[in-house]
Amino acid sequence: MQTTTQATLEKEIEALQAQLTGDMFKDMEIRDKIHNLKMKLTGTKPMDSQIDCIGCGS
Repeated sequence: MQTTTQATLEKEIEALQAQLTGDMFKDMEIRDKIHNLKMKLTGTKPMDSQIDCIGCGS
């Protein structure tokens, strides 16, 4: 993974975290986006996935 890509992902995560309101229901979509970006950043995939995360895009 390129450093610029990593920095871009980190900036996206920071921007999304700044949008969190503290209301669990309002924040669910934002938290899901943050989670997906963190998975891309670390290169992880869902534990139950037998495919290299084509389904979720990580």
